[in-house]
Amino acid sequence: MIFTRRGIASIVGLGTVATAMAVSSAIQPAAAQQQQPDNESTFARIRRTKKLRIAGIVGAEPYYHKDIATNAWSGFCVNMAQDLAKSLESEVEIIESTWGNSVLDLQANKIDVMFGLSPTPSRALVVEFTRPILNNTFTIIARPGFEPKAWADLNKPDVKVAVDIGSTHDLYARRSLPNATLIALKTPDEAMLAVQSGRADCVIQVVMLSLVTVKKNPKVGKVIIPTPTVQQPTCAGVRVDADQRFRSFVDNWLEYNRSLGAIRSWISASLDLVGVKPEDIPPEVQF
Repeated sequence: MIFTRRGIASIVGLGTVATAMAVSSAIQPAAAQQQQPDNESTFARIRRTKKLRIAGIVGAEPYYHKDIATNAWSGFCVNMAQDLAKSLESEVEIIESTWGNSVLDLQANKIDVMFGLSPTPSRALVVEFTRPILNNTFTIIARPGFEPKAWADLNKPDVKVAVDIGSTHDLYARRSLPNATLIALKTPDEAMLAVQSGRADCVIQVVMLSLVTVKKNPKVGKVIIPTPTVQQPTCAGVRVDADQRFRSFVDNWLEYNRSLGAIRSWISASLDLVGVKPEDIPPEVQF
């Protein structure tokens, strides 16, 4: 039998229309009653659904790693997300994305947080950032025989520097090495290949990536930290939200885990998974 408000009212009598309407509401499909409220905050959505949605980047070790055989995710950003979800009495849901698309995913409310983003001014126009997770040191991977000591040694027309377009590596090179010959390529892999093929003398990468790159293939070159040491903050990106409770919660969670040494432990464990040992990390690098 199909119930309608008019049918129920005729059954119970016009004097009890209010009661009939209550009965009608009670028999509505459960899914309709669980629809996301308008303008629901990120914090409220996570608490309601018990899901913390993050982006996962394939081939972005040690930040993210996806096992092709099992589809299981690992990496220090995944470890962080799992601990954050536990603190929120939720579980992690990973949506495969890319570094560039992750900002769009935040805007579109497809994910709640993106770990491992640099807070560039252009990104800050459309998403918000937490306090730093770590300060990532800029390095170069230099071809064999090329061993500059300082950033000034790279700032010459006869030095060819490879970068991936739109990255923080690209932005740093354009700002700090205006006299170098910049070879801007679409992806980090293409930039690295430019060094291997002899098209470039070096590639700029943050230390979290360069250590892994050279560990995987020692023949590509040598990791060098030119002087003076230059660092950039690596943060978590969150959706712009009138209710700041989620960002505040993540900030507090970060400070708490930094004080316990948990963030350093997560990073070290993920580096170890890809073969980077403590002795491989230059002494001037601090996480």
